[in-house]
Amino acid sequence: MILEIVLSALFFTFLGILYVKGYDIVKKHSQEHLPHFYLIMATIRMLLVATVVALYVFFTENRENAISFAIIFIIMYAVMMVVTLKLRH
Repeated sequence: MILEIVLSALFFTFLGILYVKGYDIVKKHSQEHLPHFYLIMATIRMLLVATVVALYVFFTENRENAISFAIIFIIMYAVMMVVTLKLRH
């Protein structure tokens, strides 16, 4: 389970950095597109998170591990959303 947590933290760190850098680029070049950028990135992040959780649940045979992973991953997603919103808004 430690490996899953570390990989999840790296995944969310990558998504957070991608959001922050993208936000800075859009803000610098075209501020009127910031709402569109936010909605697109929120959709991409949500789809990626749902895909990762679904794949893990699908390929894991242990139901308890799958439920634990899904809960931890969704909590990490919520924390990432709060942190990225606090950093850039």
